[in-house]
Amino acid sequence: MEPLRGADPARIAGYRLLSRLGAGGMGVVYLARSPKGALAAVKVIRSAYVDDAGFRARFRREVQTAGRVASPWVVPLLDADPDADAPWLATPFVPGPSLSEAVEECGPLPYASVRVLGTRLAEALDAVHGAGLVHRDIKPGNVLLGVDGPRVIDFGIARIPQDTALTASGMVVGSPGFLSPEQAQGKGREIGPASDVFSLGCLLAYAVSGGRPFGRGSAAATLMHTVHDEPDLDGVPHSLLPLLKACLAKAPGSRPAVAEVLRALHGAHEDGGWLPEPVTRMIARRTADVLALPAVDATEVSAKPAAAAPLDGVTAAGTDSMTRRRLLVLGSSTGVLAAGGAALWWTACSPARPGSIRLPQLVLGLHADLSGSSRTVGRAQENGVRLAVDRFNSRQGRSFELQLSVHDDEGSPSQARQVAHRLAANHRIRAVLGPTTDACAKAALGLYQQALLAMVTVSVGLDDVSPTAYRVYAATRPSDLTLAAPIVAYLVHTAKAHKAMLIDDAAEGDVSWRLCAGVEEALRSGRHSTIRHTLAAKDRSTDAFRALARTVMDAGADAVLFAGQDTRAAQLAQALRSAGYTGARLATQHSLTPHFLTSAEDAAEGWVFATAFLDPTKATAAQSFVTSYRARFGTVPPWYSAEAYDATLFVARTLTALGSSRPERHAIVGRLHETDYHGIAKRLNYDPSSYRYTDAMYLFRVTGGTYSCLGDYRNITA
Repeated sequence: MEPLRGADPARIAGYRLLSRLGAGGMGVVYLARSPKGALAAVKVIRSAYVDDAGFRARFRREVQTAGRVASPWVVPLLDADPDADAPWLATPFVPGPSLSEAVEECGPLPYASVRVLGTRLAEALDAVHGAGLVHRDIKPGNVLLGVDGPRVIDFGIARIPQDTALTASGMVVGSPGFLSPEQAQGKGREIGPASDVFSLGCLLAYAVSGGRPFGRGSAAATLMHTVHDEPDLDGVPHSLLPLLKACLAKAPGSRPAVAEVLRALHGAHEDGGWLPEPVTRMIARRTADVLALPAVDATEVSAKPAAAAPLDGVTAAGTDSMTRRRLLVLGSSTGVLAAGGAALWWTACSPARPGSIRLPQLVLGLHADLSGSSRTVGRAQENGVRLAVDRFNSRQGRSFELQLSVHDDEGSPSQARQVAHRLAANHRIRAVLGPTTDACAKAALGLYQQALLAMVTVSVGLDDVSPTAYRVYAATRPSDLTLAAPIVAYLVHTAKAHKAMLIDDAAEGDVSWRLCAGVEEALRSGRHSTIRHTLAAKDRSTDAFRALARTVMDAGADAVLFAGQDTRAAQLAQALRSAGYTGARLATQHSLTPHFLTSAEDAAEGWVFATAFLDPTKATAAQSFVTSYRARFGTVPPWYSAEAYDATLFVARTLTALGSSRPERHAIVGRLHETDYHGIAKRLNYDPSSYRYTDAMYLFRVTGGTYSCLGDYRNITA
């Protein structure tokens, strides 16, 4: 909410305005109090449009259509005057975030929550379609979340299917990313209930995964993807995939009807509350903000406190001491708060009580690739960070609360610089977690250094960046060059290799060459010999890799290290198998991808990889995290999720140690390198002379066609 501005009216008809809820190009939405004391959201059209007959007709249509729908999951129309000098409409105020706000701040919703969300929205659409309407703008921003269920809002572009107004051929109406192919192509007369079903599928995919099925690019690119490409349903639980794929069929006739969606989601229940705790806390905070509004003497209420309806065990007698202002809020919000029970009511009220103290809010920026080629790693880190923020904010005795500001660089260095500019310029940001990739980290580092804003990375290992020169750079994983240690340990103690062929992939530049040089130096002794070989960057053909495999065989090597990426590693694996090679085969985490398994096929079996991340399901200290991750996101925690969790609490430990309600950025940078934090995946502390992190390295092996974590390399002897 924002305070009213000087040009804002004090009243609209009988509604007393209290604050601004939001503003757009077409109008302003105010929080207001009705003549009877209930809170309402009043939408007022800007003066620039009042003389536009077409726009006024559209607004009149919104009033007419909104008034036709009766559903507990659709915000009803209270009052309206489309013919006033400043046209307006009023709906009940829902003190909850939109779905987009909830996902941005708290992350994707759990699978069980999304089933309830889908059921309630399908019921809402059933009512909309039953009234002879098509909503046409089902998107996260038009769904408000309450503790008793979601609410659909904004009928600004809803229409009767037979109505040709605002649906001329070639006219795209709706929100790219959540509209149907027929909307994207401007086929106005073909837009029917099936279009809303497609939008519902997009929305549910976003709610459960945090990703948009047709990308986050420009509007034009998103429209093209919607019309021509299959949806990206990465992160959607397997049990939800059949329904969402059906909803997202390109042809309207191939999509399920709303009744079929309801049958597919049958069994969704709300026992114990349907939303995760972080979202419930969001609703409670917003309700508290409303309760903190000053009383407005001009508003008269005839009802006495004793006559107020009970709220889940809070009796009328128990409300006698409540202020008149709070009863007004209660009256308007009962439908939203009832399912949350008395506990939520008192939690929401408590910050507004006289003498209560609200904790300072310290904001962390999350800079990640959430939609590009490294989105799997980026989303894993985002989920780990969100769990850590929730964990910290649930602790008793904390002196501040953490908030998260999430930014997607799409895996693009140029986008990474733009994200870094925004975060550096936002003086509320205390530290940044990320970026996801080395290239994006290099692009952003200089900007963060100028702003003295700590860049705490989880999956980045910049070997050519000195932390003493760039003090803001705090990597929580060892660099690629240190992976020589687990490789050497495996070759000596497990493989017991006598002659190792070290293959430097020129396509990877100096990093590959330096890693091989480090392994060679460590193995240099009377019992171990090495052979260095460079694979030219241009060598991509099958013949080139067959020739390389023959070189390995002719040299009599009993171990091979390939220091390149997954595609070329898979080609080498195939060539070695064809050549009959049976010795040890090693690579680094850069080849440890699903693509390597699918491309190498049977030849992947037995390959060993040195990594800077672990499988949290194998770590005793991480079992509580694994349980929480499963409950929240419906899947086992991926690689780098536990490390991101640790990195976040490592930063929180630093902020706590500084003991200030708003520690300065430069102080955070200095203290990070002095902090010692024992996490669930690793102990985080830095070498006091180099400020580098050199601990926590692991080995994985392909067994039965999947990656299996062998554990910390120092504990592996066979």
